[in-house]
Amino acid sequence: MLNADDMPQDLLHAIPHELPVPLDDGACDHLVGLLLPEVGLLATTGDSINLAKISGWLVIYCYPMTGQPGRGIPDGWVQIPGAAGCTPEACSFRDHYRELRALNTQVFGISTQSTADQLEAAQRLHLPFALLSDAGLQFAQALGLPLFECAGMRLLKRVTLIVKEGIIQKCYYPVFPPDQNVNEVLAWLGKWGAEPSTLR
Repeated sequence: MLNADDMPQDLLHAIPHELPVPLDDGACDHLVGLLLPEVGLLATTGDSINLAKISGWLVIYCYPMTGQPGRGIPDGWVQIPGAAGCTPEACSFRDHYRELRALNTQVFGISTQSTADQLEAAQRLHLPFALLSDAGLQFAQALGLPLFECAGMRLLKRVTLIVKEGIIQKCYYPVFPPDQNVNEVLAWLGKWGAEPSTLR
């Protein structure tokens, strides 16, 4: 395990150089048009959230795991295609949150981490949206989302879903680089998706 305090280039907050590029293996080709499953996920707000019950537009970014200061990351993590970069991805959605809300869009992040781990990240990174724990894999398995195993953990591969009225309209997979996906999401919503609101 590599200690998070000793990681070069501060891997918690920066995209490492020369990351391996994940390949599209077709694992998400089936998602567009699917209904979200009726699953309650514990959120960092303390609520149980059923995404299928939320009306309007949603952006759901699924990610493997966020690192924590002082806690080691699995050996070889940076070499796994698509694994590294969860904190920069979260920060990118945070930094563009007002633009997404101005398009009448709600944002959620999902990982298989515990709510306690997610709450630490949400507070440290000052995220204005909830992170949802799919520790039991109910959401992932219902949709057939791609997973990978590392250090005894089953983790979500990085996938971003754009949803309207509980139906998946657009899927980004693989997501690379992770901190740039929000720009693709905003461009798609601006062209095909949500209507601008008066929210400021």
